[in-house]
Amino acid sequence: MDKPMLLTAASEPPVGKGWLYEPKYDGFRCLLYWSSDKPLLVSRNGKELNGQFPEIIQFCSDHQQEIEPFLPLLLDGELVHLLNAFKSYFSAVQLRGRMKNADRISAHAAAFPCHYLGFDLLQLKGDSLIDLPLAKRKKQLNQLFNKLGWSRQIDPYSAQKLQLIEETADLSRLSAAIDLHNGEGIVAKQATSTWKPAARTRQWQKSKNWRLVPVIVTKYDEANGYFYGSVFKESELLDIVIFKHGLAETEWQTLVSLFQKNGTRNGSLYRMPPAICAAIACIDFDGKQLREPHFHSFLLAQEPEQCTSNEAEKALRPPPASVAVTHPDKPIWPALNIHKDDYLTELLHLGDYLLPFLHDRHLTVIRYPHGADDERFFQKNCPDYAPEFVQTDLHHNIRYILCNDVETLLWLGNQLALEFHIPFEPFHSAYPSEIVFDLDPPSVSEFPLAVEAALRLKAIFDQFQLQSFVKTSGGKGLQVYLPLPEETYSYEDTRRFTEFVSAFLCEQEPDWFTTERLKKKRGRKLYVDYLQHDKEKTIIAPFSPRGNTDGRIATPLDWSEVNARLDPASFTIATIRARLLANGNPFRFFQQAKANQPLDLLLEQLTSLTSVK
Repeated sequence: MDKPMLLTAASEPPVGKGWLYEPKYDGFRCLLYWSSDKPLLVSRNGKELNGQFPEIIQFCSDHQQEIEPFLPLLLDGELVHLLNAFKSYFSAVQLRGRMKNADRISAHAAAFPCHYLGFDLLQLKGDSLIDLPLAKRKKQLNQLFNKLGWSRQIDPYSAQKLQLIEETADLSRLSAAIDLHNGEGIVAKQATSTWKPAARTRQWQKSKNWRLVPVIVTKYDEANGYFYGSVFKESELLDIVIFKHGLAETEWQTLVSLFQKNGTRNGSLYRMPPAICAAIACIDFDGKQLREPHFHSFLLAQEPEQCTSNEAEKALRPPPASVAVTHPDKPIWPALNIHKDDYLTELLHLGDYLLPFLHDRHLTVIRYPHGADDERFFQKNCPDYAPEFVQTDLHHNIRYILCNDVETLLWLGNQLALEFHIPFEPFHSAYPSEIVFDLDPPSVSEFPLAVEAALRLKAIFDQFQLQSFVKTSGGKGLQVYLPLPEETYSYEDTRRFTEFVSAFLCEQEPDWFTTERLKKKRGRKLYVDYLQHDKEKTIIAPFSPRGNTDGRIATPLDWSEVNARLDPASFTIATIRARLLANGNPFRFFQQAKANQPLDLLLEQLTSLTSVK
């Protein structure tokens, strides 16, 4: 089988007539051979990947009949786990590629589902297209997606496992999007280029979105010639990079001499107290090491104490240039030693998960001008001083903010909006997109009541074959979600359902659960709040921070986590990112679940019961 055509590295994307540009994704380059017999995923090194990426193969099998008239075909593309429309999480793809056990692969596919992003069509109906100009191959690829009725938008949450990387001639706009979404880089291709197997050509060039991270050069390994770069995390030094590439011979020799003269030796390893700082270029951080590092320059004016994990984080994911950050050192969660710039860094990463739930919703934020657990106020109206990029919608004389992009999210974060509350319907619809049951125990000590109520609700929903999701409230309770098909059920419909389920739950255990709204009449019972599920009422968004002292996050959970060991205090602004990168997003299939919620029959039965009464 042919090996893919290769790209030439470039420091900047080429400009001029005839160049087309695409986002570069950090994944596995892969050819997809699709015949009448079966689809076949083949890596750039000729390795078959069907077993490692069963979700892609399953999608192909499910659509075999509709694509049959176009077979055999051959696609060139990338296997990715998308965090947003421009960024893939390489570590998840890399780990999958190493797996052999089918059960482990299946579990990983559920936690970190992958997509195949096609960018070139090399064969269609058995006819080779590789000698056609790229622009013509791209045109036929777009036409193929149109004929199949497949979306041409990159969507991390789509059930469409084959997606399309579209080209653009607008380099500046694509560059801005790559920077904003922390993408890996840009691929530039000549519109007239043909596809040459295994050839490395300057007609295809890749430019990476390098980040410059300040580190302290702390160790030198004489055995292999590599240096170690570290940062301070609190008072401890943390190694985050091993590097040699990028150093000129004189720079390398100077560093070696310094370590041999001033360092202490243990075997082949020299150590030196913090003194020398350097900027390391990389494309990302995998949680342990900088990815694709190379030396960029010495930082002669920088003090070692300035090379911290916080500074590294900001260098890896800087805020958009369009958002002016004010008072970055302001304490926000003092107990966690989190300042405003730390919060904005975390909010940038949370945005990949939070923004899909804020999209096209009338937003209510709670701002904490002096930091968490202090004075606060609700804000619905967009202030007059909001920047032009902030989208709004006028409704009942309130100009609501629509937080549909990273820039708006970061601007709100800089305003010290710590909580993001949303209604159950998009701004353009009168129909709810989800049902939410808010399970509110009387105190933190009675949180086990919320666990019990959530599990009982899940048992009810499972019986009716309804797919449910659960998250912490970020306070003392839990919230159980049922995604709904769009523009289908009215609030009147959902009220019949929520009232029935809540009443049933309370009838089962009247000493534990209640629907009584007045706190003084609830006693020590958990309040099952279904009345809050109504038009224009709001609930804390999934992945939103809360303004409490310990910086909790309204955190989506896997149902297996809802047990006696569950502690809502474990899910905070300080821990959420590591959790998501390690375990995946439990709400990743939320949008896909909307299409298969058999609520109609149950509503018909409830309507019949009501009419009989």
